Amino acid sequence: MAEEGFKRKLTAILSADVAGYSRLMRDDEEATVRDLAAHRLLITEIIQQHNGRVVDSPGDNILAEFASVVDAVNCSIMIQEEVRKRNIDISEDRRMEFRIGINLGDVIEEEERIYGDGVNIAARVEGLAAAGGISISGTVYEHIKDKLSLGYHYLGNQNVKNIPEPIRVYRLLTEPEDAGKMVGEEKPKTRKWQWVAFAIGAAIVLSTSALILWNNYFRPSSEEQISDAALSEKPSIAVLPFDNLSGDEEQEYFSDGITDDLITDLSKISGLFVIARNSVFQFKGKSVDVKTVGSKLGIRYVLEGSVRRAEDKVRINAQLIDATTGGHLWAERYDGQMEDIFSLQDTITQKIVSALAVKLTSGEKEKIASKGTDNIEAYDAFMKGWQHYLRYTPEDCAIAIKYLGKALELDPEYGRAYAALAHIYYSQAGAGKEWAKALQANYFTAKVKARYFLNMAMKNPNSLAYRVASEMDLKRRSHEKALRYAKKASVINPNDADSQFAMARVLIYSGSPKDGMDIAEKVMQLDPNRMADCLKLSGIANFYLGEYEAAIASFERALKYNPSIWVQNWFASTYSNLNREKEAKAAFEKFKKRWLEAVESELSGIKFDLQLSVYGYPFMDITITERYVDGLIKAGAPEPHGYYEADKKNKLTGDEIKDLVFGRTEHGHLSGQTATTKFEKDGNTLWDGYGYKDKGKWWVEGDLLCQKWNTFFGEGLTYYSDIYRNPEGTLEEINQYIRITDFNMYGASYIE
Repeated sequence: MAEEGFKRKLTAILSADVAGYSRLMRDDEEATVRDLAAHRLLITEIIQQHNGRVVDSPGDNILAEFASVVDAVNCSIMIQEEVRKRNIDISEDRRMEFRIGINLGDVIEEEERIYGDGVNIAARVEGLAAAGGISISGTVYEHIKDKLSLGYHYLGNQNVKNIPEPIRVYRLLTEPEDAGKMVGEEKPKTRKWQWVAFAIGAAIVLSTSALILWNNYFRPSSEEQISDAALSEKPSIAVLPFDNLSGDEEQEYFSDGITDDLITDLSKISGLFVIARNSVFQFKGKSVDVKTVGSKLGIRYVLEGSVRRAEDKVRINAQLIDATTGGHLWAERYDGQMEDIFSLQDTITQKIVSALAVKLTSGEKEKIASKGTDNIEAYDAFMKGWQHYLRYTPEDCAIAIKYLGKALELDPEYGRAYAALAHIYYSQAGAGKEWAKALQANYFTAKVKARYFLNMAMKNPNSLAYRVASEMDLKRRSHEKALRYAKKASVINPNDADSQFAMARVLIYSGSPKDGMDIAEKVMQLDPNRMADCLKLSGIANFYLGEYEAAIASFERALKYNPSIWVQNWFASTYSNLNREKEAKAAFEKFKKRWLEAVESELSGIKFDLQLSVYGYPFMDITITERYVDGLIKAGAPEPHGYYEADKKNKLTGDEIKDLVFGRTEHGHLSGQTATTKFEKDGNTLWDGYGYKDKGKWWVEGDLLCQKWNTFFGEGLTYYSDIYRNPEGTLEEINQYIRITDFNMYGASYIE
């Protein structure tokens, strides 16, 4: 059957990234960003010369597609030749060298993007290329071996991440004397029966491809679907905080980290129901009866234990208990060196799986074994950092950032550490003066840093990276991307309450409030300590559906669980829609006072503006936004300067953005103030607004306007903007266009 709304095609995919990019950035961020921008322009030109198209260019990665695999290979050879020429006069430690991987495969085309295993394989093949080199998949080799005068270094069948079957990989030998060479294997001899088998196989693939694509990519898998009965049918377990028996309080982070990772590993198993960290850590340091724990958390099994660490030696004691009877299912002691810590964790997880007779689905063993790094010191630094952050104080946050930075120094490819930093900067931006001090970043800079760390994390993404990506793209009104990332996070960690919460949130704002409420209910079971957040989300879903009394009830319950939760704005708007004017006005005054206190802690003199409030509630359906705003206006809010619907049909392309801003001055209106940004023809840009002035650079990547400021915005990091036409906007209102970034959304006009 065909997939409605999606197009499939066979295409040649080129994936390239910078070898040692993290080191280059660490040594000199500004020079690296400048060099990368220059190289990206060069590579884009070469791709276009070879009839290719740049699909995406996040971070230091470039993804392109070609109709001809020969064009793709010739393009890659020219790229490496031109890059080598540029590097001749550059010191070795500052040279920018690219790795390139090429695959020929089936992809899904959605608007200007491509997805699927064809893209994933290209990225994995790229990872097998040497710096300055080119690797190709076996499918590419079969198509070019008789067409191009090249040599090949056969790497054999390679098992790569997230691809179930091994892939055949070759490195290209491009020197003239290498033509015809085959290093590592004799040229394969093609037999007639192989061609017959290939023809039959191709026919089968073509006839069933639509069904396979649906099953593999779009149909919700068993891991993504949690039926109403599933929670009671699955074995349910809580991992209590392991005791630290090291005799050293400074090792507390290690025992907590072991607990966290066991929860994370078990959460990846779709056949289990695992209670979240937030709920089990309420028992830390307490002597509790497992029957009480089971009753309070609604689970059957409890894992408890202890950790003793002395220098490089580790001892873990663990016992699995039936909480309904108090009986032990097993108790074991595991001894090893620190370098064996991953193996010890896997052994405990497998023991639990066996004891509870849980069947692992395809890929779950690999997910459990994946720790994100092989560097034990980096892992140890990560655990220290993450445990400090989970104390949720500004002081601990500052310490966490230092340790996570150390983890990245030890392993610059550690995606989990990048994801943690992205989460910290994004979630704590705008949390007040003390948090800004801990982050050493104002609201704007924190959001820009979050995007930088997320781009790095997405090279080796885990569930946290996908969750942060979902949250950030939702705020940018990229609802389809946000939903896609939320689903990926949920598939990786089906029991992760935070990932499920992200899914619930995206569903509600994307137009499926009932589905979102259903998942929010399940989050409350996974993490009973998340009640307030889930009840607020359910209240917003009730508001969406016009069920105002139910919304008020949800917001009231949320306040009981967390008196400091932000719901007064929703009380104000909901009461207005119920024509309860007195209560609406009182709620709005409380909201306005708190909003100003929070915002003025970082931006002095700013006025209350509904536009900023609307930014935080990214409904796809603008009529819901209008109901929310109208309710706040009735409650006493000033008439907004404008709130905007970012319709994807009005989104500007890269060329349209260049034509719009080139040589013009942007006038933007936000929070009662107008700021200007000059986009000079030489690529320089000047900012003047909110009492700040700054200088920087601007350029366009794909369909994004990119800017890098010297001081105020992001401290030299790049931030990205989508620009939309506003059909109802006017020059007088300064809102002919809508600009959306990772930190705000505002109307703008552009003047010669």
